Amino acid sequence: MPPKPHRILLDRVSGYADEAAAYMRRRRVSRQPFARLYYPNGRSGDHAGDSAAGAELFAAAGRLIEVAGKRPKA
Repeated sequence: MPPKPHRILLDRVSGYADEAAAYMRRRRVSRQPFARLYYPNGRSGDHAGDSAAGAELFAAAGRLIEVAGKRPKA
């Protein structure tokens, strides 16, 4: 029997709330910057800011922010 439509939505919202709670716990415990990558298969991975991969990700993100922040002159 297929699940009821409202239960699918409830499961999705609960998943987001769980992820937000885990994020807040990590931030409270460590207070260290980190980069999270999401992969196409649904897996995610965290990289500490002081690791080699984390430093590269932070540098790439900084360049993306700079590029996105530049607006063409009209």
